Amino acid sequence: MTIPRALLEFADPHHPGRAATRHAFGEPQQVLVARTLDEVKPVLQQVDALSRQGLWCVGYVRYEAAPAFDAALQVHPAEGPLVWFGVHAQPLAESTAPSLAAEPQVTWTPRIQRDTFDANMARIHAAIAAGDFYQLNYTAQLEAPFASSVTGSAWAYFSALRRSQPRGYGAFIDTGDEQVLSVSPELFFDWDGHQILGRPMKGTAARGATPDEDSANAERLRSTPKEQAENVMIVDLIRNDLSRVAEPFSVKVPHLFHLEALPTVWQMTSDVVATTRVGTSLWDVFAALFPCGSVTGAPKVQAMRQITALEPDARGVYCGAVGVVRPGGHATFNVPIRTVTVRGDTACCGIGSGITFDAQAEGEWQEWASKRMFLERASQPFELLETLALVDGVVRHQALHLQRMAAAAAHFGWGWSEAAALQALAEVSAAHPGGAWRVRLLLQLDGRFTAQAFALAPTPEPVRLQLATRPLDEAHGEFVRFKTTRRAHYDAFTPTDAAVFDTVLFNPEGEITECTRGNIALLLAGRWVTPPLHCGLLPGVGRAVALAQGRVVEQVVTAAQWPQVQAVAFINSLRGWLDAELA
Repeated sequence: MTIPRALLEFADPHHPGRAATRHAFGEPQQVLVARTLDEVKPVLQQVDALSRQGLWCVGYVRYEAAPAFDAALQVHPAEGPLVWFGVHAQPLAESTAPSLAAEPQVTWTPRIQRDTFDANMARIHAAIAAGDFYQLNYTAQLEAPFASSVTGSAWAYFSALRRSQPRGYGAFIDTGDEQVLSVSPELFFDWDGHQILGRPMKGTAARGATPDEDSANAERLRSTPKEQAENVMIVDLIRNDLSRVAEPFSVKVPHLFHLEALPTVWQMTSDVVATTRVGTSLWDVFAALFPCGSVTGAPKVQAMRQITALEPDARGVYCGAVGVVRPGGHATFNVPIRTVTVRGDTACCGIGSGITFDAQAEGEWQEWASKRMFLERASQPFELLETLALVDGVVRHQALHLQRMAAAAAHFGWGWSEAAALQALAEVSAAHPGGAWRVRLLLQLDGRFTAQAFALAPTPEPVRLQLATRPLDEAHGEFVRFKTTRRAHYDAFTPTDAAVFDTVLFNPEGEITECTRGNIALLLAGRWVTPPLHCGLLPGVGRAVALAQGRVVEQVVTAAQWPQVQAVAFINSLRGWLDAELA
C-alpha cells in the first residue's frame, strides 16, 4: 500500500476522552488552490458547495490569507498557496500506511538568537505600555535540512511527531510541492452548520520532573494572574469574533481555564460556543475568525501589524488553519501550532508564545524551549534503557529498574509488558549463571525488549571525578529525567583524560545535579547529601537505595559550594557506592 496523500487523526472536540477519528485519503479527484487574495473566497465557497454535495475536502488556509478576510490585517507575502484543498469521494478503506523510510534524524536550528529575542521583547513591552495592543503572539521559525527526496521520509517523520505529540488534531497533507505535518493540540473551530465551538489555547507550563513538581506546575498555571489574563484576553477576542456570525445572546463560555496535559507541557484552554445565524457559510465563519486570536494577540489588527514588523519571515501554514470539511458541510480545523512544513530539502517549524505586559524574557524563552521539545523527541530515534548488574545469575534491584522503565514508557506513551521484560532478563540470566555482568535492557517503540550482557570488571577506588566547566543546558529535559539511548547531551561532557572516571554536572542555575553515568553524593557539613530531582537529574536506582537506607538525604548544593565539600562519592546501581576524589 502506498503512503496516503492526506491523513487526519482528529480528536472528538466534544468528547476529548474518546479515541481519535482517523481518515486517510489517496489521490484527490480535484484540487482547489488559491494563490491570490482574490481567489480565496471562491475556493472556500467551492469547498462549502462540494462538501454539501457529499464530498470530503481536506486542506489548509495559510496565515498569509488573512487580508482576504479583512484588508486591515497585515502579513508578509506568502511563500506558497494561500488555500489548498484536496477533494475526495471518500476516505481510503485502510487508514494506515507503512513507513517506506527510516525515521529521519533532523537537526533543528532557530533563526533567532537570544539577543534579538530580548530586543523584540522590549519592543513589545513598549508597545503595550503605549496602548497599541494588550497581548501579542510572538513567534520565530526553526529550520532543518530534510531529505524529502527519500520516498516516505516526510510520512516517517510525521509518524515520529505523532508519537511525540499524541492526541489533539493531527494531520498529514502532501500537496506534491510541500508536505504539512501538523500535530497540533489546539482546536480552531468545530462547526456543524448550526453550533460552533472554539477552544483557544493560551497559557503554558513545563511538565515537572516529579509527580509533585508536575502537580505544582499545573496548579501554578491554573492560578497565576498572568496566565489567566493571557487566556481571558484571547477568550474575549474569540467571543467578539464569534458574535459576527452568531445568533444574538448565543455566545457562551462554558469552560474556562481547563488544563490539558501534553507530553512536554501543560496547556490552558477555554471553550467558547455559539449558535450561528441561518445562512452562515464556511466563508462567513473564516471571515469572522481567521486567523485565530490565540496566534495573533489582541486587538487583532494592531497585533498583526506589530507581528509583521517583528517577524522577518512569513508564517505559512503555521498559525493558519488545517482541517476537513465533511460531506454535509461539518467543518473541523486545528490551529496549526506544533506543525512542520517541508518544502524541497528544508523543513520549517514555528514556535511562539503570547506576550503580555508582565511577561519576562527569560520565562518566555524557556517556554519556547519547552514547546519545541516535541521536535527534539521526534528528531532522533531512541530506545528506553536500563543498565543492571547481574551477579552469579541474580539481577540486582530488578524490581526498581523495571519500575523506573515502566514510568518512562508511560511518559513517552510506549507499550509496556512487565512479563516481556522479565522474560528478557530471565533469558540473559540463564545464559550467564556465574560472574559479574553489565546487562543492557532495551525497550523499543514497538514494545519489544532486548537484553545483552557484558563482562563487568571491578572498579578501583577512589575514582577521579572532574567538575564540568559549563552547565548542562538540558538538565531539566525529559532525556535527563528518563534513561534512554539518547545521550549526546551527556557525551559532550565525557572526560578526555583516561584517568578521570566521570564528570560532575550542574544545571543553568548553578546547582550540582549528577554525573554522566551515575548520581553523586557529597559530604557537606558532616552529612552526606545528594541533589533533589528538581535540580534536573536521573532518579538513579542506586541513589534511591541510598536514600531509603538513610545513607544520604536530599539537599541542593551549588557549584559555588564545591570548596566546602568534604568528600565525594559516585553512586549507581551497577557499581554501587564508589569513593571518589576531585581531579
